[in-house]
Amino acid sequence: MFKSIRILLAITAYHDYEIWQMDVKTAFLNGKLEEDVYMTQPEGFVTPENAGKVCKLQRSIYGLKHASRSWNLRFNETIQEFGFIRNEDEPCVYKKASGSIVSFLIINVDDILIIGNDIPTLQSVKTWLSNCFSMKDLGEAAYILGVKIYRDRTRRLLGLSQSTYIDKVLKRFSMEYSKKGFLPMRHNISLTKDMCPSTPQERERMNKIPYASAIGSIMYAMICTRPDVSYALSMTSRNQVNPGESHWVAVKNILKYLRRTKDIFLVYGGEEKLSVIGYTDASFQTDKDDSRSQSGFVFCLNGGAVSWKSSKQDTIADSTTEAEYITASEAAKGAVWIKKFVTELGVVPSILDVIELRCDNNGAIAQEKEPRSHQRSKHILRCFHLIREIIDRGDVEICKVHTDDNIADPLTKALAHQKHDRHNESLGITYISDWS
Repeated sequence: MFKSIRILLAITAYHDYEIWQMDVKTAFLNGKLEEDVYMTQPEGFVTPENAGKVCKLQRSIYGLKHASRSWNLRFNETIQEFGFIRNEDEPCVYKKASGSIVSFLIINVDDILIIGNDIPTLQSVKTWLSNCFSMKDLGEAAYILGVKIYRDRTRRLLGLSQSTYIDKVLKRFSMEYSKKGFLPMRHNISLTKDMCPSTPQERERMNKIPYASAIGSIMYAMICTRPDVSYALSMTSRNQVNPGESHWVAVKNILKYLRRTKDIFLVYGGEEKLSVIGYTDASFQTDKDDSRSQSGFVFCLNGGAVSWKSSKQDTIADSTTEAEYITASEAAKGAVWIKKFVTELGVVPSILDVIELRCDNNGAIAQEKEPRSHQRSKHILRCFHLIREIIDRGDVEICKVHTDDNIADPLTKALAHQKHDRHNESLGITYISDWS
């Protein structure tokens, strides 16, 4: 969901669209029920003549299993009556166009973003929603799902920050006064199962540490605005069942890094052309426990990352070429989704061209461009060859990029300080003070 929000915000920064926000009051009470649902009478509601009877619900209420589904169906029906069309590849996004006037609507439960290039049209959308539901007008969007939106409209820049959320996370885990870390994960550090507790005393002590809670809290920041901690989080999240002291130290190191960089922004803007560019990389057999490699890919739009992933591969690769090939195949599928989604938005003409996917491995590029019978690649699973079909139909083009310029590198391994910061800048991760 946040992937589509980032894409639309990157487009908004480029075209200097308006961004308004509304909130639906008691959203789940608006759903219509198609089934017969009964409930016991609320306390204090029972009268002597109605004792022993039950209530039949006419509308959905909070706590009902399908309350959220009923509300979504009601909202979808209502907004389509006003002329909006739902995006087939992202059901939370709607579009309405009339000539050069275009409006977008994004909904997440009861939070609504309205984006467009014509103020009277956007005002009519707000009026329609207010007539249909009990709404709260929040004006220009400042926060969305806990993420701060900062704009410099004179230079068409838009930044996303989670500094407030990170402060809460640091306080929750008593790290608000810790030392500040320079990197999310130190270079040449391996986390293995050998580091897990081996005695009952060690397990009892580690059970008192909120390891999984810390991982989950960091993950929300990573999903929304912080691709720079993706690799470190991927490595530390594998030991949530039985974490050891070394694993917990690695998690605290991520929190220290977030403390130093809490005021950083994921910035969109400054590009002359609005086009999607992808980067893909793999780190061979990073996991020392099962010899599996690490995949990482990122897609950028208008100067900032809009989609990224760092994860352990499902199969064991026996060469760097195979590891890179598997990653590129996964990235190509992500490129297809972005192409479909952005094409339906209708405001990025360059999306009709092929999406450039940059890879730094010559062997993988050769395998992707042309099928070859090679002793070292005969065993590769057929599902990974989907990338060849994607290339043949013109959705993606594989290009060579130098390893030093591959900004997917920090998603597959821990880097030295200077290289890490340089790749952060390429991902659009920077401070507001650096905008001037």
